[in-house]
Amino acid sequence: MTDPLAPPVPARSAILSLLLGAHPPTLTVREIVGAMRLFGIAESTTRVALTRMVAGGDLIRDDAGHTLSERLVQRQRDVEPPERRPWTGLWEMAVVTTTGRDAADRVALRSEMARQRVAQLREGVWTRPANLDRPFSARLLEVSTCFEARPLSGSAELAHRLWDLDAWSRRGHAFLDALDDVSNRGAADEPRRFRIMVAAVHHLQTDPLLPDELLPAGWPAEALTTVYTEYRAWLAAMRENLREDQVADTEPR
Repeated sequence: MTDPLAPPVPARSAILSLLLGAHPPTLTVREIVGAMRLFGIAESTTRVALTRMVAGGDLIRDDAGHTLSERLVQRQRDVEPPERRPWTGLWEMAVVTTTGRDAADRVALRSEMARQRVAQLREGVWTRPANLDRPFSARLLEVSTCFEARPLSGSAELAHRLWDLDAWSRRGHAFLDALDDVSNRGAADEPRRFRIMVAAVHHLQTDPLLPDELLPAGWPAEALTTVYTEYRAWLAAMRENLREDQVADTEPR
């Protein structure tokens, strides 16, 4: 039966998720194989995935082990949300004014705007509350005229039009409930906890990062972030145990 909160995670995605949570993002083959085994992925499958990822430029292999490529290191940085600043009621707005853009450019801009947590009000008009401490995207500035404005219809109403906040909140709470359940089951359910955590992190990356004044009561983003931080600490401890086991196996008896 398909688990809607914990869909299967391919070996490549599982390895990337493990390395994206590592600082620095370098692990030995033994550490990766040991972790993947814990998550229910066979060693042979893991080794095949590693070979393909090195060949495809996702990973760099050297004496230290396998490291994320620079492209994926940037993705690791992108996972971290921007800092927030006090909100004054103003919204960022960008109106695309450049014509003749091809489909690839439009798709790239949509991806960039999603990463920047900016919503599309209508075709070519992008907006969000001006509460993030980061500049307008360079890609956006190349094709748009940008403003700060105040909606006359009310910010809360606009936020609910642009984002399905109730649905995001319900799914966030579902992840929290599921993670609490698998934690109570212990190591036997570790593969499912890993799959849920991968999905929950993707969900966190779609948090619109709105000012508190515009959020529904019980918004679960902070609790999800705390759970993810705790999970990364658990992964770090697990990797350290694998390293200690590796050293013990190489010591003369």
